[in-house]
Amino acid sequence: MNVYLKVLLATLIGSVLGYAYYYYIGCNSGTCAITSKPWNSTFYGVFMGFVWHFPEILMKHKNS
Repeated sequence: MNVYLKVLLATLIGSVLGYAYYYYIGCNSGTCAITSKPWNSTFYGVFMGFVWHFPEILMKHKNS
């Protein structure tokens, strides 16, 4: 599978998991920085999915 496709898939999965975390767990008081708004938790999920697979991009460019 293409490395860039893996990173894209990981960011999409991260966004879904980030929103699911907001929806199912969330923050009742509204003072939580990440989970108080759906945009924050979704962006955090995208960021974590990207960071999880970013070393693969670096390794691909290093080996090329």
